[in-house]
Amino acid sequence: MTSDVNFTTKLSYGVGQAAEGIKNAAFGTFLLLYYNQVLGLSGSLAGIAIFIALCFDAVTDPIAGSISDNFRSKWGRRHPFMYASAIPLAIAFYFLFVPMDGLGTTGLFIWMTVFTILTRGAMTLYHVPHLALGAELSSHYTERTSIVGFRQLFSVVGNLGVIAISFGYFFRDVGEQSGDLVASNYPPFAMALAVAMVITILISGVGTHHRIPLLNETKFLERAGLWKTLVGAFRDTSEALGNGSFKWLAGATLSSYVMVGLQSALALYMANFFWELDDTAKAMLLMATPVGFLFGIAITRRVHERFDKRRTMIAGAMTYFFFAALPVVLRLFGLFPENGVDGLTPMLIGFGFIAGVGAVQAVVTANSMMADVADEHEVLTERRQEGIFFGAISFAGKGASGLGSMFAGFGLDLIAFPAGAIPGAVAPGIVFNLGAIYGPLLGMFAVLGVWCMLHYKLTEQRHAEIQQILLERKQAEGAGQA
Repeated sequence: MTSDVNFTTKLSYGVGQAAEGIKNAAFGTFLLLYYNQVLGLSGSLAGIAIFIALCFDAVTDPIAGSISDNFRSKWGRRHPFMYASAIPLAIAFYFLFVPMDGLGTTGLFIWMTVFTILTRGAMTLYHVPHLALGAELSSHYTERTSIVGFRQLFSVVGNLGVIAISFGYFFRDVGEQSGDLVASNYPPFAMALAVAMVITILISGVGTHHRIPLLNETKFLERAGLWKTLVGAFRDTSEALGNGSFKWLAGATLSSYVMVGLQSALALYMANFFWELDDTAKAMLLMATPVGFLFGIAITRRVHERFDKRRTMIAGAMTYFFFAALPVVLRLFGLFPENGVDGLTPMLIGFGFIAGVGAVQAVVTANSMMADVADEHEVLTERRQEGIFFGAISFAGKGASGLGSMFAGFGLDLIAFPAGAIPGAVAPGIVFNLGAIYGPLLGMFAVLGVWCMLHYKLTEQRHAEIQQILLERKQAEGAGQA
């Protein structure tokens, strides 16, 4: 492994994250709304379906990480899984948004559960090895931040692309009818996104293929059969959980992602029913935070050169919470412009942009920190296990559209939000309650994330010591083989 990673390789690697960005945008922004408001499934049942799939992820993510950590092939440890995932992911994603006709409540719940699991499973097969590959491309403390920045850039590009094409083409309003509430708009939407994910996955795999001979290898464990593989994966996970840095970072990351996921799951509910925006204003508002992400990515490496990663992550998470929740809180107290006022949309866009700048500091920093944790773990165990650690990151990212959507679904049923609602026709008390659950839920996860991060102790100085130990070990191994 080397710290010298050229622009083209970083670009190719980063493009692969667009697939996860596309999936997350679809899951986080549209999935709950589609099954609840368009198809009529209760918010609680939709939330439970998403939670079941998330539990599945909790098992499969570390398994996928462990298997790829210990996989042997002429194409390395990561690339075979990246290539194999593309088509199954596209098929599962498409049918998630195109359920069979005539399904009752039970059938619709089962369909949503099964295809959410299949989509998440296929994404796991790709995303965990892809994340681990990023940690292997470089060992340099700040170069890793640059690599993560490229990845997050295309996560944002994927997200922005989904919002732009959705409201610019598939979900355009027709008269008074909101396009995102029309069932017939979803099949072509799902097909376009499925094809886009396949293309970005293949670009990433092919564009980084030449780096395979330069990547780290590990001390492979011989495991035969499914049972031994599963046992080995759980042992690897248990070993990883013994790393204090990993535990606290994973907790903080999961909390931050759930906060973002909760906001995403309720974004269209807030835009349609709380702010009563048209399709153009909705698109601009939903794009504000991802655009803030882009700006934030551009400054993250410079931020890390001036401030330690722990403080950066805390500040980023709290900035996101404050600016995402403040407009809603002000409106509840009658201190924000009324719906339809000319200045409303620009103000919302401004708050969303700043929230995005904060959020990306937390996201990029968490990924960079996890690569540092993998180095620390190698010093302690003499094994490279990026797959296990980035399986945790992958799980945390999926928590954004999993736990976040689940809490949102329960919240909607708690306030008795009606299915098939029409913007402007929902009872004012219910609209008020929608805003009232929004801020406190975001705040709860923001505080939890900060609390976890205060326990994280892996500093830049400690990481430099770890790199020196790893270098000395490699030099000793080289001398022994000479």
